[in-house]
Amino acid sequence: MECNHDCSSCSSANCGERKEEKKKEGAKNVKKVIAVVSGKGGVGKSLVSALTAAALSKDGAKVAVLDADVTGPSMGKVFGVTAKAYGNGQMIVPAMTKGGIKLISVNMMLEHEDDPVIWRGPLIGGMVQQFWTDVDWGDVDYMVVDMPPGTGDVPLTVFQSLNVDGIIIVTSPQELVSMIVAKAMKMAKMMDIPVLGVVENMSYFECDGCGKRHYIYGESKAEEVCEKYGVKLLARLPIKPELAKLCDAGRIEDATCEELKPAVEAVKSAKVRKHE
Repeated sequence: MECNHDCSSCSSANCGERKEEKKKEGAKNVKKVIAVVSGKGGVGKSLVSALTAAALSKDGAKVAVLDADVTGPSMGKVFGVTAKAYGNGQMIVPAMTKGGIKLISVNMMLEHEDDPVIWRGPLIGGMVQQFWTDVDWGDVDYMVVDMPPGTGDVPLTVFQSLNVDGIIIVTSPQELVSMIVAKAMKMAKMMDIPVLGVVENMSYFECDGCGKRHYIYGESKAEEVCEKYGVKLLARLPIKPELAKLCDAGRIEDATCEELKPAVEAVKSAKVRKHE
């Protein structure tokens, strides 16, 4: 039969064009997408991404994690996922964590997880876009996107290609915090994406013996910076060695972080934007 290119009126299951249509709609049933960003590396962005996803999953939501940090992927490690991604003939099937979170990361496509990804920007951006379109995500209430640091090719690809409903900015208490927030805020504004708020990681260390808080990286400036840029300070996370141990062991889903609850609630209450 001659094809009229109208898939809605066609019953053929083996049409090449129908397969391509399905591939391009991998994330069509993802209800809400939240990107976790930072202006620089080493501030705990991946930790915040993993803790947020785990908390949402524990609340009964269907959760997915897209590891967009292609050259520095860590989501597989912190969730303890070593399985390789595979295809079902049409699409890529994401891995599943012990707690039932769907996960895709470039490590799942490498022969060895410690193989370096030495790619130029456009190729990395293309991989991230494929994670969105060519992965069989199924029904997902929340997708958490762990972004690479900075404002380069991948963040631009994510903001332009993925239906991002809001971002969380992760910072540290150092002097650079103002610049970090400013860069992320300005990029989000340019891309017309709502900023849900700021999470300050490594804010302080609380002594087990006396209960006193020690500000190892200096007194926090997060509140004044957030006030300056008109954004909410969602959480200040303490330094917790037990979290690092759980990440190293691939057991982040066993962690509890009460301090992050306001950020999780911000994700839940974020409005789903209308996308063209």
